[in-house]
Amino acid sequence: MNTMLRKTVLGVAGLAFTGGVFAGPIAAHADAPTAAAGKPVAAVQADKPDMGKLIPHGVQGAQSKITLNDEQTGNVKAIIAATKKAGLPERAAVISIATSLQESKLENLGHLGDANDHDSLGLFQQRPSSGWGTPEQITNPEYATLAFEKGLKQIDGWQDMPLTKAAQTVQVSAYPDAYAQWEQQAADLVAQHWNS
Repeated sequence: MNTMLRKTVLGVAGLAFTGGVFAGPIAAHADAPTAAAGKPVAAVQADKPDMGKLIPHGVQGAQSKITLNDEQTGNVKAIIAATKKAGLPERAAVISIATSLQESKLENLGHLGDANDHDSLGLFQQRPSSGWGTPEQITNPEYATLAFEKGLKQIDGWQDMPLTKAAQTVQVSAYPDAYAQWEQQAADLVAQHWNS
């Protein structure tokens, strides 16, 4: 009887195991969301930065937005890469991109002749005569971003400031509130490209 009971228990256990192996993958898919009526299921991308960190104070004022071409998108990616190289968080990239949107519309501008603001050049319209670097340096997106972010890091509490105040403290623009209008687009671009 003891042998018979043991064989029965082992047989039932074996069936349960075999059933679990074969039913496991099917059961695992049973809880997965399915598309209804041919509509795709929306997937949440867990590796995107948190918008609360990108725009901690909410946007201030009316927002502007432009459509970017490939060169401008490349400059966004260069700013993000330089921000990561500097070891700074996503918020620094938002401030940098918003600043560049205001200063140059994310175009790496050379000397514009009579339309130039003094000797301003590059993505951030930095001036060689103000000590930002040589024309070659400040028209290099990585160098220009690192120079801007070096200035940003020197501001106590920049992480907790409204974007326009942080950008203005570095840039010292004649239009100190102009940076705020680009915060949403800059945050959207960081969310889209930070992990790409």
